[in-house]
Amino acid sequence: MSLNGGLPVTIKSVEEVEAREISSWKYGKPYDLYNHDGSPSLLKELLNGSYFGVLFNESLIGYYCFGESAQVPSGAKEGFYDGKALDIGLGLRPDLTGKGYGVSFLNKGIEFASSNFQPSVIRLTVAAFNQRAVTVYKRSGFLIKGVFMNNNIEFIVMEQALASTEK
Repeated sequence: MSLNGGLPVTIKSVEEVEAREISSWKYGKPYDLYNHDGSPSLLKELLNGSYFGVLFNESLIGYYCFGESAQVPSGAKEGFYDGKALDIGLGLRPDLTGKGYGVSFLNKGIEFASSNFQPSVIRLTVAAFNQRAVTVYKRSGFLIKGVFMNNNIEFIVMEQALASTEK
């Protein structure tokens, strides 16, 4: 696999060393919502089997998560997570954000999900204030399906139908 310009990346299950690194990432305002606390419960979450680290030259550049780990709790209560789509979450290392890697990083995650989980629809949830990410998702073909509130933050649910690989 490769990222912008054909740079090769490896995607693998998050192990403890990657979980500890991800848990220490700090984003600047207003993206500090995505900061982690390094707690044992966070490490347990990152090691639950649904998180995959993305490495470039053996350096962790981001991660993907799938299924329930990619969902925001209030979205389930609002009925957005119906089981018909595969949820994807993603995080790019803080020093790599805002540099034009978003679309290719997202597309690598979709490729990975398609070959490993074979979903017909992929869904993601993003904080509404994160217009940088919303723009990336729209450019990649995601459509807004609805909005909900979680802890006084508005979230947008977006979906993309994937092309069938059946012949």
